[in-house]
Amino acid sequence: MHLTRRHFAGLAVASSTLPVQALAQNTAEDEALSEALNMQLFGTTSEHTAGLQLIEDRNNPDMAAGLILAMRFSQSRAEVYAATLQKITGQNHGTDWFAWMLWQEQNPQIVPHNPSYISFMRRIHLQVDTNFDEFLQPKHLVTGKPKIRIEEITWGGVVKDGIPSLDNPELINAADADYMRDDDLVFGVSINGDVRAYPLRIMGWHEMFNEVIGGVPVALAYCTLCGSGILFETQLKGRAKPMVFGSSGFLYRSNKLMFDRGTNTLWNQFTGKPVVGELVNSGIELQQRPVVITTWKNWKASNPSTKILSLSTGHRRNYGSGVVYSDYFASPDLMFPALVDQSDHQQKEFVFAVRQFGAARAWPLKAFGKKPVINDAIGQTPLILIGDASARAVRAYERGAHTFKPKNGSLEAEDGTLWKVTEEQLQGPDGQTLPRVAGHIAFWFAWDNYTGDAATVYMG
Repeated sequence: MHLTRRHFAGLAVASSTLPVQALAQNTAEDEALSEALNMQLFGTTSEHTAGLQLIEDRNNPDMAAGLILAMRFSQSRAEVYAATLQKITGQNHGTDWFAWMLWQEQNPQIVPHNPSYISFMRRIHLQVDTNFDEFLQPKHLVTGKPKIRIEEITWGGVVKDGIPSLDNPELINAADADYMRDDDLVFGVSINGDVRAYPLRIMGWHEMFNEVIGGVPVALAYCTLCGSGILFETQLKGRAKPMVFGSSGFLYRSNKLMFDRGTNTLWNQFTGKPVVGELVNSGIELQQRPVVITTWKNWKASNPSTKILSLSTGHRRNYGSGVVYSDYFASPDLMFPALVDQSDHQQKEFVFAVRQFGAARAWPLKAFGKKPVINDAIGQTPLILIGDASARAVRAYERGAHTFKPKNGSLEAEDGTLWKVTEEQLQGPDGQTLPRVAGHIAFWFAWDNYTGDAATVYMG
């Protein structure tokens, strides 16, 4: 189709126009705008120019999302996209795709022209990987269906399963893990006495495992970009089999969108909720289980019977210490755009995050450098948090009416009783127990972006 100005001739519909006429006109406009946008990357030079002129003449910021997407995939034409974006939005961010994405996040009132954007978004990403069609079905992308803004869904640079999950991977005894250094960090998990360690130097390459631990089907969703590894239960009520998750290749505000292999629904890794696809509005929310990041030395000392991932994962990767994402972790910058309030915290400062008991609260990791045991609360539930900032390790437990302080590797309550700290609970005298509370480490930007004003932050 060769675009000219006549494709927009007569598209303005008077208020007295009959509904059927309006529908016909809107359909014509939708088709013309879709073609104009698609020609930005898939047309001849003349079609590209004509399409851009049509978008500019229409002068509506609802086409900005499409041009921002085009800018990312065609830097050679970034200057002309920037000029048109300035005309239709009144903003000037030049050819900086990152800045335009932040502007877009700041302006949720600007809703993309849905038909043209869906068509363009699908065409671009299906050129990258035809399997993306499983996630980008038009029926799930139409206005009102997704739980996130589709214009902020960003390709993360890999295809579907380009970051392969580890499903029931091989484990070995701690004594056989001669590849581990004492200061290597691990995700430590203990469920019903089944104790396991998953090194971050391995999980950084895979970002997901699907396992049964202590008889409980779980998945660890690790978003390297936001520094968070969250352990979810995957056996949902009313479903015959546990859900199995993978990495879609897409991001939302620099956080991975995982998917379930049963329905190909996209899920927000940080919240455990479906956001695009069949399971949206199903009422499903994955429940968290406790997980801790700590050093291999500390985990092994506390849990000598632990199993640990073998290097025999079935994949060829450099699992050396400090290899995966080393440049990103060493930098204060984000790899993908996400707004963040840095008035009190740096965007990649670590926090320990809990979302339970109808509330959300974060504790800066650095707070534990001054105070390794913190008596606090989330909502109306009293908590005790035990942290080691040097090992990036924090564990949270309910504390009931007690107030604790550290004593000789245990906890002493205000009544003088001693309590033992285990991975699953606090154990007091006469069989008393207080349960562990699920939480996880994350970069500040992710916590701030997904909870914002709805959460509180420990300031002690």
